[in-house]
Amino acid sequence: MTHVTRAASAGNALPSVRYPFESPPTPGNALEVAPGVQWIRMPLPFSLDHINVWTIADGDGWAIVDTGARTDAATALWRRLCTESSSSRPVTRVFVTHMHPDHVGMAGWLTRTFDCRLWMTRLEYLNCRVAASDTGREAPSDGVDFYRRAGWSTAAIELYRARFGRFGQYIHALPDSFRRLYDAEEIVIGKHVWRVIVGNGHSPEHACLYCPELKVLISGDQVLPRISSNVSVYPLEPDANPMADWYASIAKLKEQVPDDVLVLPAHNDCFYGLHARLDHLQRSQDRSLERLRQALSEPRRAVDVFGALFARAVSESDMSQLSLATGESLACLNYLIGCGEVNRELRDDGVMWYSLAKA
Repeated sequence: MTHVTRAASAGNALPSVRYPFESPPTPGNALEVAPGVQWIRMPLPFSLDHINVWTIADGDGWAIVDTGARTDAATALWRRLCTESSSSRPVTRVFVTHMHPDHVGMAGWLTRTFDCRLWMTRLEYLNCRVAASDTGREAPSDGVDFYRRAGWSTAAIELYRARFGRFGQYIHALPDSFRRLYDAEEIVIGKHVWRVIVGNGHSPEHACLYCPELKVLISGDQVLPRISSNVSVYPLEPDANPMADWYASIAKLKEQVPDDVLVLPAHNDCFYGLHARLDHLQRSQDRSLERLRQALSEPRRAVDVFGALFARAVSESDMSQLSLATGESLACLNYLIGCGEVNRELRDDGVMWYSLAKA
């Protein structure tokens, strides 16, 4: 299961970030945040206990952006919102920013209920289908080797084996076809034009939606006001460098979206101060990498650098946090390898050790 939150503290003492709404809507109720754009908060059964979804007036109905995870509570709320409310309007389209279950989980139910199209980037759709296909499978040897190289104990690897294949349990089956979203394309939703801005790092091909006329950015997990999205390396692509993609996406958003937009994030509250938040995220990551360099003054495993990167302890018994911390540690290590600053050595015991490259 892939969550947005990471173990590290993001820090949020930013006086230039402003929250225009006193409180979020109660679960299942809508709050208008811009003309024709409504904020709905859905509960999640995780430590991060909510996701924000958005509706955009689209002719006689609503286009929905993100959906919540597949749970009984989410299903009941969507039924009330879409089919039982006296003011309900049909769903015309379902947009999903990216493949994680809290965003895509109810998309299949909604598209089938309203006979409408799923709009999603290609890599997010295909990666979601692949991940969901692991449901019920035994843990692959590549995954076991991946976590053994990171320094996981035998007990942690056995827990990984026991919990493998649960990605799909919070996702309704996706429709067998979809409408692909392209970076920089412009889409008319209702009375306004929305531009797709694709970011990377947190997920393969994350789609944000920007409406210049309304001065609104639906940011998904690409920019969050109080927490930082997890940026991880996974067993599927152990040599990936998602942190480089994350840095590039921060620069891209700052270049393409002005600072005066109202940001509608997937978690926490709507806010102003996009550029200040992007700058803070970059500085925070820079500081984390500097602490990592210092920790690598002598050889370390991936599990040995948690203390340098994360503000709270990572428990081996908490598989979610252990997986996130390991994935993000490897993302930071692979980034420094890509910069030529770090070397790695696979030792006879099957564990990878990292150290600063000699000048």
